[in-house]
Amino acid sequence: MIGTNRIDIKPGAHVKVVRKQDQRSGKLTEGVVSDILTKSASHPHGIKVRLQDGSVGRVKEILVG
Repeated sequence: MIGTNRIDIKPGAHVKVVRKQDQRSGKLTEGVVSDILTKSASHPHGIKVRLQDGSVGRVKEILVG
């Protein structure tokens, strides 16, 4: 599932994000959502979140199970 809709993402969700410094390479970082930082209902590049390890990025994939 892609992470462009805020309603699909909840704190505690397991996701893959692209951090600002990794945007050129497209490297994804896996983690668990701590806070949702995007206030709008959707964002074309992905909802911005803070992971439990403190890193911030835009959700590219929501992992299920």
